[in-house]
Amino acid sequence: MIKICYIITKLELGGAQKVALYTGANINKNIFESILITGVGGVLDDEASKKFKVFQLKNFAREVSPLKDLRALFCIYSILKREKPDIVHTHSSKAGILGRIAAKLAGIKVVLHTIHGYGFNETQKWYEKYLYVYLEKSCASISNKLIAVSKEDVQKGLKYKIAKESKYTLIRAGIDTEFYKNFNQNPNFRKSLGINNNIKVITTIGAFKPQKNLKDFVKAASIAFQSVKNVVFLIVGDGQERGELENLILNFNLKENILFLGWRTDIAEILKISDIFVLTSLWEGLPCTILEAMCCSKPVIANAVDGVKEIIVESKTGFLIELHNYKKTAEKIIYLLTNPSEIESMGKNALNSIGQEFNIDYTVKQHEELYLQLIKPDGNVKINFV
Repeated sequence: MIKICYIITKLELGGAQKVALYTGANINKNIFESILITGVGGVLDDEASKKFKVFQLKNFAREVSPLKDLRALFCIYSILKREKPDIVHTHSSKAGILGRIAAKLAGIKVVLHTIHGYGFNETQKWYEKYLYVYLEKSCASISNKLIAVSKEDVQKGLKYKIAKESKYTLIRAGIDTEFYKNFNQNPNFRKSLGINNNIKVITTIGAFKPQKNLKDFVKAASIAFQSVKNVVFLIVGDGQERGELENLILNFNLKENILFLGWRTDIAEILKISDIFVLTSLWEGLPCTILEAMCCSKPVIANAVDGVKEIIVESKTGFLIELHNYKKTAEKIIYLLTNPSEIESMGKNALNSIGQEFNIDYTVKQHEELYLQLIKPDGNVKINFV
């Protein structure tokens, strides 16, 4: 039995978390055993604890805190020494740094990291950015493989000399494509949210943090609402910027038209009643929310960042927007709402564009093959995808 320890900072309702949990829960149990190290207070904590052994660390948090980070590092190291996994697989930037350092100190022979977008980006101060570049480069040197969910992240890694090309492998962040494509909508779901049938719905999903840039979503909504009145904007998620977003919505007098739904597990229901999906992130890896929206036949308006550019075809499945151009985002929302035939045709194109490479079960099989190749590098490993 090959024991794999997954490490992720916090079990929010995000793409990285979904991939880590699904992989750990659905990997071949005749070959692999899964355990998980994470922080506390995540939406998916209970779900994870039902699927495999979970270690929750109170000092393991996304915010940078030297003292807490050091304590978290020691706790992760202690767990690894005790559990003795054959493989450590980290997800997300913070977990990727602390988890890989702890794995090295604990003498773990196989260490992998999945890049769901790098911890450094062009919006940071130069010294902050290059600190993260240095940390990523240092941790890459103690990694057997770097798993990228987008080709863009491979190219960015090569640009900043994080690692040689041979160390990267591409495994998409998958979703349950068949579930979303074949989901049967509850006819009363609109009513449960208080939304009439004649109202158009624009949706975004994400944690209320700087990366997701939800202020631009609110600004775009305020402009679009001046031209199209029979519309409601839904924001699914929660987080540190909630107060700022609430104040911004009050300033625009849109309290009745922009609804906070909080963290939800009925994403398919929400996407099915939506007309358009919008994502205003400043950086991403490969956002599962866009894949889910496209599988629900929704056109997508999103900032042209990282893996987003690999799944949206301009004017065919949606629109790509340059960073912070919320006026252009509003323009495209208005265009689609006033051209319903475009919503329908783009939605169909979006649905048809999502193939097997984005299926989560295929993602799991790719992980299984990679794990076995790294544990038994001389073996001829191939797991058939059904």
